[in-house]
Amino acid sequence: MTFSRERPPFVADERTQLVGWLDQQRALVRWKCEGLAEADELRSVLPTSPAMTMAGLVYHLRWVEHCWFEVLFLNGSSAENPQFDESLPEDADMMPTVPLKQLLDEFEAQCERSNEIIAAHSLDETGRHPDFKSGQATLRWMVLHMIEETARHVGHLDTIRELLDGEKGYY
Repeated sequence: MTFSRERPPFVADERTQLVGWLDQQRALVRWKCEGLAEADELRSVLPTSPAMTMAGLVYHLRWVEHCWFEVLFLNGSSAENPQFDESLPEDADMMPTVPLKQLLDEFEAQCERSNEIIAAHSLDETGRHPDFKSGQATLRWMVLHMIEETARHVGHLDTIRELLDGEKGYY
């Protein structure tokens, strides 16, 4: 699925607007990565944040989507999510081992799954994970958080991309 870089309609129901804003930010993730040289996918340009790379951020965003919608909201399994593996380094969810193209495809597939979850539940429904306080948030809160999380990292992607090869964009 390709997410739209267009803003959601000015007049629409709440769900359409929330998912529209989230999908726009998701689309910007791929857009910021288009045309990036393979050698730059894991190149670090921020000395104090070596794991913050283009590929690292996409990998992180994939697992954040999984965390909020599948684990915290649905109380699904966290077994494959590196964010929950205490034996791994804290930034393990930013250390991919596969090419950026595959990461982008996996990110978008996870986003599609998240959208299926959002469509199937009331925005007022609360998460089901009993072990995390944030798992008690409403779906609305989680969608709003993911808009913020994704937009913040799109800004990081934009900055890193500009430092890597001078490419930048409007968003």
